[in-house]
Amino acid sequence: DEIISAVRQHRVVVLVGETGSGKTTQVPQFLLEAGFADDGRTIAVTQPRRIAAISVATRVAAERGCEVGGLVGYHVRFANRTSRDTRLKYMTDGMLLRESVGRFGLQGSSVVVLDEAHERSVDTDVLLGLVRRALEADEPKGLRVVVMSATLSTAHFVNFFGGPKRARVLDVPGRQHPVKIFYTPTPEPDFLEAALVAVLQLHVSRPRGDVLVFLPGQEDIDGLGRLLEEKRA
Repeated sequence: DEIISAVRQHRVVVLVGETGSGKTTQVPQFLLEAGFADDGRTIAVTQPRRIAAISVATRVAAERGCEVGGLVGYHVRFANRTSRDTRLKYMTDGMLLRESVGRFGLQGSSVVVLDEAHERSVDTDVLLGLVRRALEADEPKGLRVVVMSATLSTAHFVNFFGGPKRARVLDVPGRQHPVKIFYTPTPEPDFLEAALVAVLQLHVSRPRGDVLVFLPGQEDIDGLGRLLEEKRA
């Protein structure tokens, strides 16, 4: 309720949410349920990477019990899973930037949610400038902007959008879990092989559970997946 109230009362809201707070998947749904897309426009949510935009859209669609490309969709380079029914659209910063400089600008968006804003890039910085210009011109009318990040200098963004009278800052608490960090004694020449060994060691030595592996890109993810499938066979 506090988030929705802030968005209704302020053109810009800066949300600082700890990792695990659920801001990426839940805040856009709050906006959807509050009626911000009832006029036929979409809630556009940016992600710094295409794989994140796709996976988050898939997750949110599953939570809402709909197919990707219906109420919830994504638009990234080489893949557009949206339709006339899409009201919650996840996309990369670059894709929204491309839309915003097109013929219709941001006319199709009622709310622009800039997620992971601390991951600065040229696309993000240019997009921020275009969004601010749209707010100043009130085009599209009633546009709202939500800036979200896990770690963020709020003063920088508040000042960028015109000061505390125009931008509201909210903290979103997240669940904290104890974390133990273990390092390999020496650098690993083959990180995929090292990840495979680590997963197998955890599998045989720990109680039943899940293992989450972070890798640089899709090719590495697919490669480790194939290696694990081979070991299981």
